[in-house]
Parts: sequence; C-alpha cells; structure tokens
Amino acid sequence: MSRPEILFPLFAELETLDGVGPKTAQVLAALGVARPKDLLFLLPHAAVDRSRKASVRDVVPPCTVTVEVEVGGHLPPRQKGRPYRIWVRDAALEFQLVFFHARGDYLQKLLPTGARRLVSGKVELFDNIAQMVHPEHVLAPEDAAELPLFEPVYPLTAGVTQRQLAKAVGSALARAPLVPEWIDPNLIAREGWPDWRKALGEAHAPQDQAALAFTHPARQRLAYDELFAHQLTLALARAHLRRGQGVASRGTDALRRKVLAHLPYAPTTAQTRAVAEITQDMAQPLRMNRLLQGDVGSGKTLVAFLALLTAVEAGGQGVLMAPTEILARQHREGLLPLAESAGIRLEILTGRDKGAERAAKLAALADGRIHILVGTHAVFQKDVHFQDLRLAVVDEQHRFGVAQRMELGAKGQAADVLVMTATPIPRSLALASYGDMDVSVLDEKPAGRQPIKTVMISAARMDEVVGHLARAVAEGRQAYWVCPLVEESELVDYASAVERFETLRAAMGDVVGLVHGQMPVAEKDAAMARFVAGETKILVATTVIEVGVNVPNASIMVIERAEIFGLAQLHQLRGRVGRGAVQSTCLLVYQPPLSEAGERRLKVIRDTEDGFRISEEDLAIRGAGDLIGTAQSGLPRFRVADLERQSGLMAVAQSDARALLAVDPDLTSPRGNAARVLLWLLDQDRAIKLISVG
Repeated sequence: MSRPEILFPLFAELETLDGVGPKTAQVLAALGVARPKDLLFLLPHAAVDRSRKASVRDVVPPCTVTVEVEVGGHLPPRQKGRPYRIWVRDAALEFQLVFFHARGDYLQKLLPTGARRLVSGKVELFDNIAQMVHPEHVLAPEDAAELPLFEPVYPLTAGVTQRQLAKAVGSALARAPLVPEWIDPNLIAREGWPDWRKALGEAHAPQDQAALAFTHPARQRLAYDELFAHQLTLALARAHLRRGQGVASRGTDALRRKVLAHLPYAPTTAQTRAVAEITQDMAQPLRMNRLLQGDVGSGKTLVAFLALLTAVEAGGQGVLMAPTEILARQHREGLLPLAESAGIRLEILTGRDKGAERAAKLAALADGRIHILVGTHAVFQKDVHFQDLRLAVVDEQHRFGVAQRMELGAKGQAADVLVMTATPIPRSLALASYGDMDVSVLDEKPAGRQPIKTVMISAARMDEVVGHLARAVAEGRQAYWVCPLVEESELVDYASAVERFETLRAAMGDVVGLVHGQMPVAEKDAAMARFVAGETKILVATTVIEVGVNVPNASIMVIERAEIFGLAQLHQLRGRVGRGAVQSTCLLVYQPPLSEAGERRLKVIRDTEDGFRISEEDLAIRGAGDLIGTAQSGLPRFRVADLERQSGLMAVAQSDARALLAVDPDLTSPRGNAARVLLWLLDQDRAIKLISVG
C-alpha cells in the first residue's frame, strides 16, 4: 500500500519550501521537522500582540508595542562596538531605536530621516528614555497589512528565527490538501470541531489568547487526530494479533482445585474475577492479549499461576518471564510448592544455564516434560523450543514493548499473552501504552494484610532511626535500608551504600548485609538469600530490591533521601514490607529543606497506599512521558495532544477506532480510506504495514 498522492507535496524535501535552504533544513531537524508536513504540527506556544497603539505613552514598559513614527536624526556610534541610535517620534512621545553591529548605509535606507514608518518591537526604559532595541518589524505605512495583529510565537532552535519559521510554516500550510474527513461525523457535530485544513489555519493564526489554549476547538481537533491515529494503530495491532489463529485452551479445573486446596487462604474476589476473565479469553480460538494490572501485594502472581495451570490442563505448556534473574528465581521458589501440590514439573531457564544442564532442560521443554518454564529474556533465544506453548506471562510490562510481545507470541503457534504490571497507571496512559490490550484489574489486597504505617522523618534525627532499628532487630524483626541513587554514577551510589552499611554494622554488628548494583550476580544472590533466610536482619541496598522481592518477616523499610525518589518508586519500595502478619513501618528519611515538589510527593505517599491514586498524582506532578519513562515504554510522543489535560479524548479515540475497525476491518470504506490518509500523515507506518499484511 503506497502513500496517497494528495500527500506528496507534504512529503517533499524541506528545501522546496519558501525561505528554507540546506542549512535551515539541517537546523529544523533539531525541532523534529524533516518534511513539510512536520511543520503543520509544530504549533505556536504563545503569541505577541502587535495591534497598533497611538503612542509608546499608552503602555507600561518593558513590553512589545507597534506604533507609527516619524524618523528623526541618526546618531552613528563614535567608537567601535557602540550602538547606532535613531530618534523617532510617535503621536505623543520621542524615543530611540537602537541597533548593534548595524551598517549605517543599510539603516539610512531602512529609516530615512523625515519618512514615516511603522515599527514594532520591545520597548524598555533606559535612563528615563524609552528605547526600542532592534525593532522586529519596520514597514512603510502602506504595507501595514503585512503585519499580523496577533503574531504566533513558535518553539525555536539555534540557527532559525521566528520570521524564517513563520515563512516556512506559511509555505507548508499552502500545500495542505483538501482531505476526506476521518473523524466520525457525529463526533465533529457534537464537539463543534472545524475540518482539518481549517483547524490548521486557526491553530497557526491565533486571533487571541484563547486560540492558544488546548481547549480551543481547532487544537482539540488536531489533538484528537493524533490520538485517533495512535489508537487506530493499536487497534489494528490488536486485531492483527487476534486474527492470528489462536488455540482454544479450555481448563478442566483439576490442577487449579489442587492448588487452591493447598493454599492457607482463599483468593480475593478481585483475584477470582481476574482468573475468570483470563480463562474465558484463553478458551476462545482468538489470541489473548491481556494486561493484569494490580497494586503492590495484590496477588498477581497467584492469578498468573492459575492461568498457567489452565494452559497445562488443556494439554499445553506455559512460560512466565521476569525482567531479572533474581526475580525469576524468586518466582520459581514461590511457585515450586504450588506446582508440587498440583503434581506438575516447573523449571527455570536463565542466562546462567550452560552446557549439559541447559541441553537437558531444552530437550525436556521440547518434548513437553516441562509444563511451566520460568525465565528471563533468555527464553527468546533461537534454540528454545516448546512442544506446545499456550500461554506466555510477562512480568513487569515496562521492560517489554509491543514488538517483544509479538515476538513472544511467535514462540508458540499462537500463544495467548498475559502481561502483569505492578505499576498502577492512570487510565489515559494505560490507553496510550496498552491500548492494544484488554485489561484486568486487581483492586483489593489479600486478607490479613495490615496497612503500612508511613512516617516522614528529618535526616537530623538519624540517631533515633538507628535506635528504633536496633530495638526492632532485638525483637527478631527484619528491615530494608534503601540508599539513594545520589548521582547517575553507580560508583557514588556504591560508596554511599557502603558507608551506610559500615555505620550500621558498627552500631549493630554482623546482622547487617549489603546489596548494590556493582556486585557480581552470584554475590548479590547470596546476600539476598542470607536475608531471606533471616541470617542477616538488615539489608542495606541501592534500589535493586525495588521489584518483587518477598520476605514476609521484613516489616521495616527505611528510605534514605526519600525526597529524591519518584512517587512510583517510593510506592514500589514501600510495597516490599507489609507482607507478613506484623504491623509494618516505612520511614521516609529526608534532607531538609524540602522543595515544594519533594514535600508534595512525600505527603502523598504518607497519606495513601492506593497505587492508582498515587499514579494519578504522579501524572499531575511529573507529566506523562516521565511517568512511564518514555524512552523505554514506547509511549508515543504527541506533538499536539496533551495526555494530562486531554485524557478524556484518548478514551473517545479508543472506542472510535475500535468501532471503525469493527465495521471496516480493512479500512476500505470512504471513512476507512480517509483514516489511511491520516495514518500516512502521522507516520503510523506500523499500522499501514498491518493493514497491508492483514
């Protein structure tokens, strides 16, 4: 499928635009502008009021003003490096135009004495004389119409001026074709949005401040186009995955009943509901692509394991993938007793398996003797073959993008995919990153979990903290002490962790252990193992313990320099305690004085344990790209849309995209063809490939 012809002018070289030479084209690349169409979506973020005033007297400097003046005498500089000044007079006041490094002959031509000119620029007071340094516009009165009354201000980069950019944008706008409408007509009517070309025109030529706000109909429309194209891509990916003939995996319940009978507690309603949603999906002949979203400690692993048992009951195999080796080992230890109670074989495969041992595991996997495999990304390697992979569970979404989800699905003939994430994500962002998936949410904690008491404490009271720990250890409790990522350099973190380890060891003896990022994996595992076994009572760590570690006896979490951690990270760290029957405590040790944002973050953590509330707050404080870590999340970078403020539009875009594909899966109807134009326009190449292969 090739690019529609009406878009050709927008995909030409930048040098074909007015005022853009090879050098400017190179500079524009820094603004993410590679083709004329990119300029259409580079919207002004402010504007300058250039409406005419009678006199500079009517304004309060410093400010931008536009007045008609009569040019008076020129005062060329007496020595090199001094400015060139020209006296001018408006209707009520005499003031100076000031130029640096300007050629006198040029200024004589531009502003001849006795002539009338329209000047526009920033006026400031200097020694009680009003001055306009380097006017932005100097026009003959008869050319006044060339000056916009409200001039848009574009984001700039070194080497390009507002005027050059405005000229290039104008030239690109002139090429915007008449395109067929891709938005649902009812939605356009309901919202009162302009058509695409009109929206571009209005967004680039704001008439007042209101036209610059994200609430303006033209900007809403362009934001919606972006969100709609994105959701269309995700919906096509979802349809494509589901179209891949799945295998219906129907469980018999036999293995699950054994495991549930073995558990000392009953699953929560949320867990039972999630298992039902997942097994219902697995029983369909379509491929499952589901996200299991649950807060720290809401029992996702049990849900995933029950789903894996369904795959085994149906005669297939399952795989559980963790982002790190420590986590993979921990999953294995936690699940082994459950697998034994069900009488099935569960094995682990990591990068550490070598030689004969690895070969034996691969053989057992290929002929179906291993029912469930736990592993790291080593599972992706070419020589790993399953006899009949039905379900792949991926732990901690952030580290696997859409591409890896597809790759994993390809391992089985048509394996169902379940992704678990412990990071509650606000709905708008969940739609942005996982719009191609269906979602199950675990929104209650297992019975017997006590709330964690969270306290903010100043670093000045460090002695009290150490004293409190010593007493708790004497009572047989265990604690984590998390040291901050002081700088991006691991060596400094390592130094700070080692130093804290030494001071605690001096105070309490050899019950203190240490793990940090610089340690060899085997040592790290050994240190963790000693803590899990209760040989060490206090584990000093850099943030390696953030994800998934489970030590029920650990009931105290000290987070040093808590103010420099993000909300999601604080929430994850705190979730490492509160896993046993004792009341747990989390101490947020901060270095005063706290910044406003730092204090706001710590108070949010202190006041709530609800991960979804914390994530909404995090979104408000940090913004979308930051929250999911744009770089590795595959969260799209929107040019116009603002995820925080326009989250409502995202939900509309998702249902609109899915509705369009339901009636027109190949986008061949008139509106479907219009949508293809939009996908080309917004570089959604992935979607275009999916339509063409679909």
